[in-house]
Amino acid sequence: MNPLLSQFGITAETGEHPVHSPIDGAQIGSVAYDSAAAIESKIAATTDAFRIWREVPAPRRGELVRLLGEELRTHKQALGRLVTIENGKILQEGLGEVQEMIDICDFAVGLSRQLYGLTIASERPGHRMMEQWHPAGPVAVISAFNFPVAVWAWNAALALVCGNPVIWKPSEKTPLAALATQSLFERAAKIFHGAPAGLSQILLGARDTGEALARDPRIPVVSATGSTAMGRALAPVVAARFGRAILELGGNNAMIVCPSAKLDLALRAILFAAVGTAGQRCTTLRRLFVHDSVHDRLVEALKSAYANLSIGDPLADGTLVGPLIDAHAFGQMQSALAAAREEGGQIAGGGRALTEQFPRAHYVKPAIVEMPGQTAIVRRETFAPILYVMRTHDFDDALARHNEVAQGLSSCIFTQDMQEAERFLAASGSDCGIANVNIGPSGAEIGGAFGGEKETGGGRESGSDSWKAYMRRQTATINYSDALPLAQGITFA
Repeated sequence: MNPLLSQFGITAETGEHPVHSPIDGAQIGSVAYDSAAAIESKIAATTDAFRIWREVPAPRRGELVRLLGEELRTHKQALGRLVTIENGKILQEGLGEVQEMIDICDFAVGLSRQLYGLTIASERPGHRMMEQWHPAGPVAVISAFNFPVAVWAWNAALALVCGNPVIWKPSEKTPLAALATQSLFERAAKIFHGAPAGLSQILLGARDTGEALARDPRIPVVSATGSTAMGRALAPVVAARFGRAILELGGNNAMIVCPSAKLDLALRAILFAAVGTAGQRCTTLRRLFVHDSVHDRLVEALKSAYANLSIGDPLADGTLVGPLIDAHAFGQMQSALAAAREEGGQIAGGGRALTEQFPRAHYVKPAIVEMPGQTAIVRRETFAPILYVMRTHDFDDALARHNEVAQGLSSCIFTQDMQEAERFLAASGSDCGIANVNIGPSGAEIGGAFGGEKETGGGRESGSDSWKAYMRRQTATINYSDALPLAQGITFA
């Protein structure tokens, strides 16, 4: 590990909290958590940085993000490899995560010249109304292990061009990738000349560290990615001080396969979405609704494809499924499968794999579970490669069951019927934040806003106009006349 980490100027052994690789369960480093005094000092520094950074013109702020993107390009291979070692996703996905960071930097650089307001017609003569956007203030980012660096970039690139400092609490399971990313930011800031101290900082710690960020009134925006349970605990804390929470929480994502679907296309989409990252994506496919007329054919093809999946070391060429993050994740998967069996499910796969080669790691065979209906366990998200398959009789039946769950992140339909596709995307169709036709629920591009509804939290990150969440809106009226007319024709004299 040290040769890899040395490329970022960091070392593996710095504290008392061990870091393990899910690849083989071995300890790869240790980190020190920030004390309460250190947390206070860093939040104070972030507040000081805001006073300086908000005065820097947005296109100039964009130049810093451009330089960060260049550092990421230069170190894409090394950072992608570190993500894989610490997180367990296959190397192609580790590299893809870094590419997402590069892409959002490119997006944010262009955005830095497009933070547009509005000119609004005034009802009063000699007056002009306008709407403008100002930096909101320091932004806290609380990220999860499954995308240990990309989620920070989605938030940080936008927050920085919008004029805000960023303070980041990464997952306790993936601190080394976060430290490496911070090192690349510091290199970019050094080349930039003029970035204030405290513009980007990391807080290492457990739940109490995230709680400190959620409570602090000096941080007006808290972006948090994690479970619905985490969001349910954090959101009221932020709301109690009238802060703004950007929540990216659970996703119990589904696909509907219609009679006219191209089954070879659907099969490929199912595989990537259901087993990629070992089922540990926010957008992992977890529920599959298949029409009676194509059900048996598709399920048979799926079982054959699952039987031939390459499970193993995620750094090795050809591997498609790496390990679960830890023993807890494995236990959760086994509990879910036991519940599915009790509720009438027929299970193929799901057992532990490669125990002789990796006795301290938790590799599994992705599971296909044919369910008699959408039971309690199907409605509950399990962060593991479990695909629940259910028969449907018609489009209306499939859509109703698709929308029955509490989560609302990503969704998709496979059909060649234009009416079905359009109905799926209509106001009465999918109730998710992401709805796709003839592509799976995973692999979102940064150009679109990423996020979901219901218990997914309602937050939006990345593209489109997500930048507005990092700014405050101001309506301004200018009177350039010699009179003082009142709105609504009010006379006050």
